[in-house]
Amino acid sequence: MDNTPSMAQSSAAGAGNIYNALFMDHVNHPDYNYVIEKPTHTHEGVNPSCGDELTFYLVVEGEGDAARITDASYQGHGCAISQASADMMCDCILDKTPAQAGDMCGLFGRMIRGELREDDDVAQLDDAALLKDISHMPARVKCAELAWRTLEEMLGVPSTLNTDDAAAARCMVSPSHVNEL
Repeated sequence: MDNTPSMAQSSAAGAGNIYNALFMDHVNHPDYNYVIEKPTHTHEGVNPSCGDELTFYLVVEGEGDAARITDASYQGHGCAISQASADMMCDCILDKTPAQAGDMCGLFGRMIRGELREDDDVAQLDDAALLKDISHMPARVKCAELAWRTLEEMLGVPSTLNTDDAAAARCMVSPSHVNEL
């Protein structure tokens, strides 16, 4: 099956075409859409303006500076952008420290809002860098941010994502659930 978008879909996407084959692969064949059997952390995120809902699961092994994210997954439902962003994020944070994952959330937030700094390297976001053109589609920013905002909340890092009060109200994150091992 050819996942190449039609001209109408391309025009609807706004600036740039995020609906390419790699993006659609994350939507149609996600690698991380499952429940981890014994997560150390779980967290729910909801975008009430469109109904997107995600629950994230992490396994963090080690303590302090030696802590590493060894497994990440999600389950939920929502638009293609929220689902692809969640899948891409899980891939990005594997084998990272919680602090590194938090830094990636900040980088993603700057990218998605079109606020990149000169020293920012979006290549470290791997496939998630494909979502940079969403910065030209304000109505879809909250869809792309949901996964990253949920991760920030789960990790307990100060939010670097859209801090506009109206935008924050559109993207709510439920309290963390931390499982003891």
